[in-house]
Amino acid sequence: MALLNFRREARPETPTNGVVAAFLDGFSIEVMPRTAAGIEDFGPLLPQGTRVYIAHIEGTPIEDMVATARRLREEGYEPMPHFPARIIPDAATLRDWVGRYKSEAGVREALILGGGVATPAGAYDSAMQLLESGAFDGFARLHVAGHPEGNRDIDPDGSDRVVMEALRLKQDFAARSDARMAIVTQFCFEAAPVIAWADRLAAAGIELPIHIGVAGPAKLQTLLKFAIACGVGPSLRVLQKRARDVTKLLLPFEPTDLVAELAAHKAANPGFGIEAVHFFPLGGIKTNAAWLADHTKG
Repeated sequence: MALLNFRREARPETPTNGVVAAFLDGFSIEVMPRTAAGIEDFGPLLPQGTRVYIAHIEGTPIEDMVATARRLREEGYEPMPHFPARIIPDAATLRDWVGRYKSEAGVREALILGGGVATPAGAYDSAMQLLESGAFDGFARLHVAGHPEGNRDIDPDGSDRVVMEALRLKQDFAARSDARMAIVTQFCFEAAPVIAWADRLAAAGIELPIHIGVAGPAKLQTLLKFAIACGVGPSLRVLQKRARDVTKLLLPFEPTDLVAELAAHKAANPGFGIEAVHFFPLGGIKTNAAWLADHTKG
């Protein structure tokens, strides 16, 4: 993301641009069961109906995942739990998880991904295996992962050959499925690589809508830690450059300029493939929600 220069204001001093507010309309956000447990009431933080992804980290009990989904549903939100293929040991477990989510929490949407575990727990090692298992038949939405800056775990040579082929297979599946499908991406910090990647998908005939991942406001040290752990690519240089400025090292960073640049590009190019924005609240849900409230005003 091209000229990102996160700003330090606790609240923006300039009025929210209508283009940015329109771009943020229909945003989603991600939680984990333990972070959700720290929120007494999501009502003051997120608009009703917001899609809330529930990250499934290896070792998290399914009971905690389902309880979080049920709570979000009861509070008026659309839960979308993660299903990482490589932590699911067998077909019986997959059916059990899907069945519990549907019967106990009314889940009808899922993020299907390979997962970052090096050694699969069982027979599943890719999102396509889960999609083709039939376990998600009848779901209204199925999202899959995207990597604007590549993924060295999937393409160790630094190309995007395997990733692109996987997206073609997922688009073929979307054509056979009744579910609405989209690509939700890893976060990055420059607009230009995102724009180039989305245009490359379009040129390759991959037309799945893109929900672009954005890191919410956070301390620089926090963003650097997560960016390195998650394999963020060249756009990491934006944070590294900022880290060299000692006067700004302790100041919070916000995605204001990144979002504004992407919003402007979308407004100028209505056919551009980004359909929505997905937030990773790395600095906390409340901090992210406050930033969103400031930037979605009329």
